[in-house]
Amino acid sequence: MSGLTLTPLQGVPKIRAGDDIAQITLDAAASSHVSLQSGDILVYAQKIISKAEGRLVALSTVTPSAEAIRLASVTEKDPRVIELVLSESKAVLRARPGVIIVEHNLGFVLANAGIDRSNVDGMDHALLLPLDPEASSRRIRADIAAKTSCDIGVMIIDSIGRAWRNGTVGTLIGSSGVPTLLDLRGKPDLFGRNLETTEVGWGDEMASAASLVMGQAAEGWPVVHVRGGPALRGEGAIHDLLRPKSKDLFR
Repeated sequence: MSGLTLTPLQGVPKIRAGDDIAQITLDAAASSHVSLQSGDILVYAQKIISKAEGRLVALSTVTPSAEAIRLASVTEKDPRVIELVLSESKAVLRARPGVIIVEHNLGFVLANAGIDRSNVDGMDHALLLPLDPEASSRRIRADIAAKTSCDIGVMIIDSIGRAWRNGTVGTLIGSSGVPTLLDLRGKPDLFGRNLETTEVGWGDEMASAASLVMGQAAEGWPVVHVRGGPALRGEGAIHDLLRPKSKDLFR
């Protein structure tokens, strides 16, 4: 099996609302001397998808509700940001000084509803997650296929914390043309015993690998090209990675 290669694409400009992500990707691939092939995967940082889709919000346009003001006092956060968190969430699960954990409208459990103010132009702005990262992934995949005749997989990732450990990890939030959860139950191990419980969060593992290449600060590498090795193709769904409430022992 060939080795796995992850290549950050150079020359991705600052993204503005309405930008053509597929064309920007192809231009960056050419600048990076990467020729796309069917079977490749492109991994995108959530921020550039959100920016292209106009999900940047000026906090001056946000009026906090009474509940947002109450939670802002508890969490010691900007009440305008908390209002955005509430608008993006199904439920608030935990609120402590410095922390608010919610169930996002997309089903993810995460801090601050994924709202970010890092690597965002303007101190008085906040960036929301894409409305539908799965649809965004399908659209980018279709646009690149139309421009190149290549059938590539698309992943959109974000840095998300975990319940049991410190630190954020690259996590899949939307995809098209790639697996998400690999069910290995029934497959033999090295000694011929069938695996009984093993399910691999392949989408999150690949997201973490790409996140290491992207970096988290001022690197400016929001698109990673993946080829070879375990760069699998398939049609998974992001909700396959979300633990159902009936099996969530911490809620």
